[in-house]
Amino acid sequence: MLTKEEFHSRVRSGLRYLDGATGSNLMKAGMPRGCCTEEWVLANPDVLVALQRSYAQAGSQILYAPTFQAQPMALERVNLHRQTEAINAQLVALTRNAAPGCLVAGDLTTLAAYTDSWDPDKFDLLVENYRCQIRGLIDGGADLLAAETLLYPQEAEAIFTAAELEGAGAVMYTFTMQSDGSLFSGRDAGPVLKELEETGASAVGFNCVAADMMTPSLVSKLRRYVKGPLVCKPNAGVPVVGESGIPEYSMDPETFSKIIADCANAGATLLGGCCGTDPEYICAISK
Repeated sequence: MLTKEEFHSRVRSGLRYLDGATGSNLMKAGMPRGCCTEEWVLANPDVLVALQRSYAQAGSQILYAPTFQAQPMALERVNLHRQTEAINAQLVALTRNAAPGCLVAGDLTTLAAYTDSWDPDKFDLLVENYRCQIRGLIDGGADLLAAETLLYPQEAEAIFTAAELEGAGAVMYTFTMQSDGSLFSGRDAGPVLKELEETGASAVGFNCVAADMMTPSLVSKLRRYVKGPLVCKPNAGVPVVGESGIPEYSMDPETFSKIIADCANAGATLLGGCCGTDPEYICAISK
């Protein structure tokens, strides 16, 4: 795994491109709603490999392994919690084989759907879950960790603690937040990101924010607090749920890429897409 210093040397000059959405594209390819994504991907690896190869061809330099909710607490609902480390290692290896030239980020996320992750009394439980996942990500050969769609500062603190205890290197932290720059916990995101960066985060920023909801101004506000790499990974607009039950996003790649260009001008340096984006969007922004 890369150290923070090694990661910074890779991204220091110019812009770097992340991937786009995984879940929404897997659903388009046939993954049922409500299933365990990690279990489905392992049973249908060719779909994931094709998607990630397309991202690499489109210009992505950092791919997120499909380990979004591969923590024991989340995997327990499908009775796979005892295989947490093995599942994470397999999914990282799958991503590595799909695009050998890209950096592979082991993906972690909020556990708010499974416990009160804002509650200080749950901190040790969060750390335990993230440690188990991180061991598998390291065993699988992840180059770095990407903690994304976080809701509360306590989640980032738990991941930071778990990563430190497991000897992990570079870690990126991104929160989903509101257009005014506040977290859904109510705290102002800027000081939270500043504190994370000063503590040792390799990069900080946001994801899963609608790209048309003042995203460039959000970047400008956060850049006043953040000195290092700033992650910008928004959604392709606001979703509308159609008859299929799958969220649909109306923002086209060209419009999305123009907003991302404005974000880059405002100071974002690690650029990608979240829900509703696909390789066409990454191709548009990399051009």
